[in-house]
Amino acid sequence: MQSPRGLRAAALTATVVLLSALATGCDGATPEEGPDEGDLTAQKLQWTDCPAPSGSEGGGAAPSPLPGGAKWQCATMKAPLDWSKPKGDTIDIALIRAQASGPGKRIGSLIFNFGGPGGSGVSALPSFAQDYAKLRTRYDLVSFDPRGVGRSAGVRCESDARLDQYFQQDATPDDQAEQNTYLKNIEQFNAGCEKNSAKILPHVRTTDAARDMDLMRQVLGDPRMYYFGISYGTELGGVYAHLFPRHVGRAVLDAVVDPTQTPEQTSLGQARGFQLAMDNFARACVSDTTTKCPIGNSAQDVQNRVAALLKKLDAKPIPGMFPRQLTESAATNGIAQALYSKELWSPLTEGLQQAYAGDGRILMLLSDALNGRNENGEYSNLTAANVAINCSDDKQRYDTAYVERKLPEFRAVSPLFGDFLAWSMLTCTHWPVPGAADHPDVSAPGSAPILVVGNTGDPATPYEGAKKMVDALGKGVAVELTYKGQGHGAYDSKNKCVQNVVNAYLLDGKAPAAGTVCS
Repeated sequence: MQSPRGLRAAALTATVVLLSALATGCDGATPEEGPDEGDLTAQKLQWTDCPAPSGSEGGGAAPSPLPGGAKWQCATMKAPLDWSKPKGDTIDIALIRAQASGPGKRIGSLIFNFGGPGGSGVSALPSFAQDYAKLRTRYDLVSFDPRGVGRSAGVRCESDARLDQYFQQDATPDDQAEQNTYLKNIEQFNAGCEKNSAKILPHVRTTDAARDMDLMRQVLGDPRMYYFGISYGTELGGVYAHLFPRHVGRAVLDAVVDPTQTPEQTSLGQARGFQLAMDNFARACVSDTTTKCPIGNSAQDVQNRVAALLKKLDAKPIPGMFPRQLTESAATNGIAQALYSKELWSPLTEGLQQAYAGDGRILMLLSDALNGRNENGEYSNLTAANVAINCSDDKQRYDTAYVERKLPEFRAVSPLFGDFLAWSMLTCTHWPVPGAADHPDVSAPGSAPILVVGNTGDPATPYEGAKKMVDALGKGVAVELTYKGQGHGAYDSKNKCVQNVVNAYLLDGKAPAAGTVCS
C-alpha cells in the first residue's frame, strides 16, 4: 500500500507537513511576509497546446478538446528551487488550464490539487474536467504538477524494472530474514532517490508547494486564491491558508486529511478506514437481492475468504500480468485501490472471483493503477514523489522494534490491512533529508470562509479528519459539509446535493449552514 501516508491519493490519480524555519513564518515574520519573490511575480506564462503527458506524469495521449472544441493549454512557471533564496536557482512548474466557458462573469482561476502527494495535476485535470463543467462557466480550471512531481523537477528513484520488483516484495515480513529483505529494499529505494534527485529532495515540502501556489496566483493575475483540494490537496490547502490567510478567496477541501495526526496515527486511521470500506463492500455484496454474492455467503464469509486468499498468496503467488505474479502485497494494493470508489466494487468482485480460481490479472491491474504503472510497464513518478514529499514533511522515523510493538493494535483495527499499514511506517527509514514537523500547522486566523467536505465512508481519509481540520483552521474559518456516502471524496461521487452546495459556494460565495448533510 505504498507509504504510510501514500494512500491519500485521489481515487484514480494514484490514486498524505510541516513548519520549516526556512519555509514558513516561524522566523518571526507573519506568513504573508515570506521571502521576496523578486521579479518572478512579473513573469508572463506562454500558453500552448498541451503535449501528451510525459512518462513521469503517467503517459498516454494528449488531452482531447473540451466540449465545444476548446483546447487544453499548458505552460511552465519559474519558481525558486529554495524559497529561502528566492533569487537563486529556479525550477519549472508545469501548469494546465481550460479557460472559462461562460456564461457569467469570470471570477478567476480555480486551482486544483487532486492528492497523493505525488499525483500529476496536469494529467489528472482533463480526466475529471466534466465533473467541473459548471464551475468552468466562471472559472479558468487550472492544475499543476507540484514540485517533485511529473514535469516539475520530478523526483526519480529507481528503474521501471526495479519498481516491478519493489511492488512484488513481501511487505508484511513474518520473520527476521523477511524483515531484513524488506528493510534492504526500502534502503535501496531511498538511496536511489538521493542518487538521482539529490538537488530537489530538500525542497519538496508542502510549505514549498504552498508558496509555489501563491506565486502561481499572482502570475495568473488573481488578487485572491480560489482553490479546490482533494485528499492530500486538503493538507496543501490548509498549509496555504496558514501561510497566506488574507490571500484566501474561496477554498474547498474535500476528502480531508486530519492535520493533527502523526504518520503512525494516520496509518492506524487508514487501517480503520479501509477496514470499514471492506465491511461496507462485503455487506453490499451479500445484501444484493438481485443476484447471489459470488464471493461469500455472508459479510464475514467474504472477509474470511479474502484473508485466506492473502495468506495463500503470502506462501505461493499466482499468475498475474505475465511475467509478473500476484503476490500478497500486489493483491492487497489492488483491493485497496478498488475500495477508493464504489464504482470499482464490481471489478473487485470479479477480481476476487478470478483470484480464487488462480487468475490474478484483475487484482494486479488494480494494483498497477494504485502504483502508477501503465500497460506498457512504465511507472509515473507517483511513488517516488509520494515518498519524497511525505518523508520531507514528517519528522518521525520508526524502526522495526517499534512496528512490532504496534502490530497487535493495527491488527485489532484491521485484520486485512493492519499489517501492511503498520510495516509501511518504515518507509522513511534511512531517508536522506530530515523531516520538518510532527504534523502540519493549518491555523488560519483572518482567512475567508473555507468549505470542508467529509465523507462518512471514506477509506483513505476517514470522516473524523474533517472535523479535526475545521477545528485546526480556527474559530470562524471553516464550514463543514457531511456526505453520507462511500469511496474517497464527495464531489466526484457525482452526488447532486454535494455538487450543488459546493457550486453555490464557489460560484456565488454562499457557504452552507454549519452541519449541512448530503446523502
